[in-house]
Amino acid sequence: MLDNGVNVTNRGARIVPELSVLEICAGAGGQAAGLERAGFNHELAVEIEPPAAATLRLNRPSWDVHEGDVREVDGNKYRGIDLVAGGVPCPPFSVAGKQLGKDDERDLFPEALRLVRESRPAAVLLENVKGLASARFEPYRRSILEELDTLGYDADWKLIESASYGVPQLRPRFILVALKRRHFKNFTWGVHDGRITTVGEALHPYMAAEGWSGADAWAARANRVAPTIVGGSKKHGGADLGPTRAKAAWLALGVDGKGIADNAPNAETPFDHVPRLTMRMAATVQGFSPDWQFAGLKTATYRQIGNAFPPPVAEAIGLRIQRALVGAGDIGKSPMHRISAIG
Repeated sequence: MLDNGVNVTNRGARIVPELSVLEICAGAGGQAAGLERAGFNHELAVEIEPPAAATLRLNRPSWDVHEGDVREVDGNKYRGIDLVAGGVPCPPFSVAGKQLGKDDERDLFPEALRLVRESRPAAVLLENVKGLASARFEPYRRSILEELDTLGYDADWKLIESASYGVPQLRPRFILVALKRRHFKNFTWGVHDGRITTVGEALHPYMAAEGWSGADAWAARANRVAPTIVGGSKKHGGADLGPTRAKAAWLALGVDGKGIADNAPNAETPFDHVPRLTMRMAATVQGFSPDWQFAGLKTATYRQIGNAFPPPVAEAIGLRIQRALVGAGDIGKSPMHRISAIG
């Protein structure tokens, strides 16, 4: 335990304090898994889609998972929590999305801000697609910053590429971090080491596991990061790697993007075979650890994977937030804290 009363957990060579988080729109747990590794304990995870909620329970039975609309959650019950986090739905801010109208029910930023008003966390972390960074949404972004300022928070937006955090795909994300003023002075986005992990490096163990003779040659060809995994929407969802342009980019890496395979290539697979990804391979491209499991049928599982926030990115940003809060020296005093194991 630190001098300021913060519970700590030793994860190998790194000791991290245990802080509390309320996460909305948690999906299959990409952000949740990353924040857990950064030392945040989930007091509540909110997810409306049954298969994704089942995935959260499958991996973390001890978590309190609210399967339902975020509008049903009373933030006053979590007053003094360390972090409110989430990946609010992206359709309103996608490249193809229309300009937001008043009271657009797809937009859950107002609900996230409501929870901030009610729970008054030390920090806020919200992520979305890069479309939110475009000029047409500047007034909307400004309104969010103004609301946070009124509540006593300083905040910053940053567009990041997931590939810069060791994730083998581009996956640009637009991130909002806000902290109470006394904490924000301690926050920096930091500079990641920027080491790139290629698709070949990430997936070679899976391609070679069943004895495929072409695995080494395939990995040598797949010597770049992947395009952003897409295909996770209900409207367009089949289990494939996205529209024509995305499939062409995958084919240049030696991957057939027209579907998801049930099994990896094996010893009887021809040397020059163009493989499809398995679900586990797709999850690896998203940065999930091998032990993270998914509930639901094939299309539902792929949708969960395709919509996830890469855990390594969430971990890196979570650690920056954690260090800012620890630096302020007055965290760990909320009744939300408790000792738990971090995997």
